[in-house]
Amino acid sequence: MKRLVVLGGGESGVGTALLGKAKGFEVFVSDKGPIKEKYKHVLIHNEIEFEDGKHSEEKILNADIVMKSPGIPDKVALIKQIRAQGIAVVSEIEFAAQYTNATLVGITGSNGKTTTATLTHHLLKQDIKVGLAGNIGDSFAKQILEQDYPNYVLEISSFQLDDIIDFKPHIAVLTNITPDHLDRYDYQFERYIASKFRIAENQTQNDYFIYDADDEVITNWLKANPVQSRLLPFSLTKTIENGAYLDNNNIKITIDNNQIIMPTANLALEGKHNIKNAMAASTVAHLLKIRKQTIRESLENFQGVEHRLEHVLKINKVQYINDSKATNVNATYYALESMDAPTVWIVGGVDKGNNYQELFQFVNEKVKAIICLGTDNEKLLESFGGMVDVIVETQFMSEAVKIAYKIAEAGENVLLSPACASFDLFENYEDRGRQFKDAVRNL
Repeated sequence: MKRLVVLGGGESGVGTALLGKAKGFEVFVSDKGPIKEKYKHVLIHNEIEFEDGKHSEEKILNADIVMKSPGIPDKVALIKQIRAQGIAVVSEIEFAAQYTNATLVGITGSNGKTTTATLTHHLLKQDIKVGLAGNIGDSFAKQILEQDYPNYVLEISSFQLDDIIDFKPHIAVLTNITPDHLDRYDYQFERYIASKFRIAENQTQNDYFIYDADDEVITNWLKANPVQSRLLPFSLTKTIENGAYLDNNNIKITIDNNQIIMPTANLALEGKHNIKNAMAASTVAHLLKIRKQTIRESLENFQGVEHRLEHVLKINKVQYINDSKATNVNATYYALESMDAPTVWIVGGVDKGNNYQELFQFVNEKVKAIICLGTDNEKLLESFGGMVDVIVETQFMSEAVKIAYKIAEAGENVLLSPACASFDLFENYEDRGRQFKDAVRNL
């Protein structure tokens, strides 16, 4: 009996454990931190052995295969030991994909992947049976065990792609690449780019690769490192023969001389970056033969993703916007770009080696005050101190929102778009976003 050791007792870990047990593995789950009660119940109920608060080497190093949570870096001594012993280390998507014959749509990128994956799922689910997994919702492994849909949309991070061997989506989407998580890649941008492109490395000429043709990082990499799959680029500026482009406020998508046209006038999501997300999602839908009418209606009624430019409330004619999911500079770039009125900007958190320069034009143009919400705001004060009249620091969300309430006037915006990770003052970006929404509702 083969032994599967699962490192990390979260959603993907427990899902993998359940699937592994069903497929005849002897399973052991180990988490260095505490495992949440709801997951403990599942493991106990299914008679799966587990430990938390520690990693017992003697129970781990005898594995045939190890599934590690994407949150655990390769630099960790235990992972080095496992690899040194020649034990395969895989991610959940690699482990789970071998147990399904479903058509897989894999979506990755520095920004926009959650919105694009959720939107793609929204477009497809009207006409076909499809699951949504990866970094979102119920784990991929658990869905294969319980539902086994004929189709899946998977949101995939670079960390998950680092640990694939044979994983191959029939349709791969790469939304964009900007420097992010460089701390995990020894601050080498090339390593991070290579990691994202692994989504296409096992594809053949029968598969499809959808990508942003306006992103120079992507197009330059493709020239030097061609992929096997059929290319379907999307662009806001170029005319694209096979793929999607913007023509007089219409999205035109052509695949094998079969063209569909979608007006952008009634898109539910605002902002240029969301036109790109819509192009990527619609290209997938067109490939999977979803009806034009369905695609059009779905684009018009899609409600967006929580914590991503989410309009919370209007108070005294001031719009409060939750963009807590903006954990890097590029995401905040899109947020500020889409502001159409003077904005009080709440920013800060754990800086991943951020360069704020690309935000300067929007800060000068649109931001009237900055509220720094982090334990270390020095870099923000240095970068933006001279650009706005008001820049203040706080470590409490409730206080940040009260200050914003005092500063903002009718017709203006208050935007939480941190450009940083949340782990200094909050559990995660969801916690940060919910605290913002609660504080706004309590004004």
